[in-house]
Amino acid sequence: MGKSTLLNAFIERKLAIMSDKPQTTRNRILGVYNRDDAQVVFLDTPGIHKPHHRLGEYMNKVAVSTIPEVDVVLFVVDGSSPEPGDGDKYVAEAIARAGQPVILVCNKMDRVQREDWYKVMDNYKALSEPSVRSENPAPDARTIDWLDVVPISALANKNIDKLLDLIVGQMEEGPQYYPEDMVTDQPEKFVIAEFIREKILQMTREEIPHSVAVEVEQLERRDSGTVYVAAAIYVERDSQKGIIIGAKGAMLKQVGAKSRADIEELLGSKIFLELFVKVKEDWRNRQNVLRTLGYRDE
Repeated sequence: MGKSTLLNAFIERKLAIMSDKPQTTRNRILGVYNRDDAQVVFLDTPGIHKPHHRLGEYMNKVAVSTIPEVDVVLFVVDGSSPEPGDGDKYVAEAIARAGQPVILVCNKMDRVQREDWYKVMDNYKALSEPSVRSENPAPDARTIDWLDVVPISALANKNIDKLLDLIVGQMEEGPQYYPEDMVTDQPEKFVIAEFIREKILQMTREEIPHSVAVEVEQLERRDSGTVYVAAAIYVERDSQKGIIIGAKGAMLKQVGAKSRADIEELLGSKIFLELFVKVKEDWRNRQNVLRTLGYRDE
């Protein structure tokens, strides 16, 4: 759907990782947008979905608990799919229950013929009705009162300014919470780990992307000006470890090479990156491991 791509477009730099795999975002990521007349704090959450393990339950909890905290919800859908799917209906129901103001954002509209835009947007607008979201809606099911419907392309940066103006127009006057040069509250280790995980997501398929976690174990600025980064890549089975390493270490070398450019841009320094692949069986269902990796729900 492009939530993370949209966050990056808002703040005009890479902060959230991007992938065509579902449930790419696992944590709540804060991004700060500044302009002369406003500061907007965005919260990119995991996608709401039907969980199949404890990690999925954690991701849903993070996403759902964030909705009441915000002034406006951006419900981002994939406009290149002409009609909403079951996942869209599931998310719409969660949003309806929260009762917050909602802007419907139809992303990837650059892939849709202009004459079909209104049809696509009308199909997603219909999610406001409980009867569209479910064949048997609950008696107290709520409708969604869209503030507006905005067609965009986050990747091509189309109509982003219009969406930002609409969001700013919904904000109440308040204090500036963050310095103007701050774009996120996430520590460097978190962002670096996400950059590495992104490359694995982009280079692997089937069960591998969802079975991977990354932890930066060491981040050390050396006298030479180089930054030493040591990161562990966790998988759930030995067979997955072999895939990540690849023949003669080829896959792991590619992951490192592709990650290095993003990390150097983030840190503003040359880096020496070491990657290690470790097995933690069924880590997505082990609460103690989830907490160690930063997936804490308290």
